[in-house]
Amino acid sequence: MVKLKNYNVGMKHFVLLLTFIFLISCSSQKYYVTKIEGKKIAITEKQSSVTEIENYIKPFREHIDKDLSEVLAYCPETLDKSKGEWQTNIGCFLADITLEKSNPIFLKREQKSIDICLLNHGGIRTIIPKGDVTARNAYEVMPFENSAVIVGLKGDQILEIANYIVSEKKPHPLSGMTFTIAKDLSVKNIQVQGKPLELDKIYYVVTSDYLSNGGDNMNFFKKGVSRTDIEYKLRNLMIDYFKDVDTLKINSDLRIIKE
Repeated sequence: MVKLKNYNVGMKHFVLLLTFIFLISCSSQKYYVTKIEGKKIAITEKQSSVTEIENYIKPFREHIDKDLSEVLAYCPETLDKSKGEWQTNIGCFLADITLEKSNPIFLKREQKSIDICLLNHGGIRTIIPKGDVTARNAYEVMPFENSAVIVGLKGDQILEIANYIVSEKKPHPLSGMTFTIAKDLSVKNIQVQGKPLELDKIYYVVTSDYLSNGGDNMNFFKKGVSRTDIEYKLRNLMIDYFKDVDTLKINSDLRIIKE
């Protein structure tokens, strides 16, 4: 009987041990990603799936191509950023329509008007040729996802804009502002909306979200007293302008005069 009792006690301990091990093994485990691997799988004409892929995307491609190819307006002359020392016809055009299309939105939201538009020369990627204009032209000129942002700047920063343009020696798109470059490369006769610059006044400048964050060394935008993102992509703004007009309006008035 003593041996049987010892046996029963041993069995209980053994069963308890198995139960404990089972519970531990069934408990939830935490997993962590230690490494991610990938490899490039090339799609070649030798693979039978190419035809299936092509057939799948064909309706989408045709639909997009149709939308991009629809004639929206007419351009009376080729707009090219390479022609012009301090301003170009395409730069003036883009700055003008950006101010024109952004202003009603800003006016409705903030009850204030936009005074100036400043974009960057490098953001213009190609020409708009003379002839029919389509949405594809907008995608080619501005392939980025930049949105229009309005920054409130003091008159001191408007002066910085003029000095920046002179120091860069690039025809950055400009609208709503004019100035003269003196023989010693200083700036004078700065006017905003046809009125002399007031250093203690707040002016509202529409630009891209990239530039508003100091892109292209436009650090004066980071000194802004206000910032309003109207969530309007510059490319969509172009397309909407194309849809609104029959013929693109090209304003060739002098904005920067060099003595």
